Amino acid sequence: MLNLMEEWIHAEYFAQDEEFLHRDPTEEQRFYLAIATGRVDYVRKNCEERRFLDATGVGSLSRDPVQNIKYHFVVGAALIIRICYEHGMELEKAYRLSDFYIQKLDDLHTVEDVNTLHDKMCMDLVRQMRVIRNRPAKSRPINDCLNYIYAHVKERITIEDLAEYTDNSTSYISRLFKEELGMSTSDYIRNVKLDAAKNMLRFSDYSLIDISNYLAFSSQSHFIQLFQKETGMTPKKFRETYYATQWKGNPQSDSITADLDAIDPPISKDM
Repeated sequence: MLNLMEEWIHAEYFAQDEEFLHRDPTEEQRFYLAIATGRVDYVRKNCEERRFLDATGVGSLSRDPVQNIKYHFVVGAALIIRICYEHGMELEKAYRLSDFYIQKLDDLHTVEDVNTLHDKMCMDLVRQMRVIRNRPAKSRPINDCLNYIYAHVKERITIEDLAEYTDNSTSYISRLFKEELGMSTSDYIRNVKLDAAKNMLRFSDYSLIDISNYLAFSSQSHFIQLFQKETGMTPKKFRETYYATQWKGNPQSDSITADLDAIDPPISKDM
């Protein structure tokens, strides 16, 4: 067995013999930036052209073609998520999205399926970033609060929790929410929990009481009351109307769509 240095020298000679050159990373950087800045049409065109499958100049990370494209997926996902965070996505959300997409690779066994997941990831992220980029810039304390709320959505969250986490007074946090988000902290927290409840009703079989408890509503009746006020229908009616709507059709590709939608419902198709 060659040691690592010997293997490296061996690989270097073979690389030179094959006259292989990695392509300029500018194209990839442009694509990642397009996602982070919400350029939906550019990203869609790139996906339609199947650029992710173009192996010219990208190097080989594995002799197995499926494993090779999975490795490239992981590298790309990590870079995309990082640049999305740098352009305004909540830190905790960015981390969880990265983990989610990469873990989905465990269930895929063909190059085409990996490419499908890659395209769905990119389109999902660019739509999210388009919304984020259209929002006014937020202060550091507000960004920290949003990260905290996203990470602790299963818990009872108070303005005191946010003030302590950001090392600010409750009055200051309350004022920032009003000024930057146009709502109170309690309204924002409630909306985040209700959005999570919508996803659980659409893409899980959890009962209403389980969802209410999971998201730390004070009671099932309170959850139903807030949900109906927000959506105009009861949780039961919402589930009957929207349950598993993305799971019809091709089992492999549509199950991926459903999983992605469960994290964040898609924006209208024309965005």
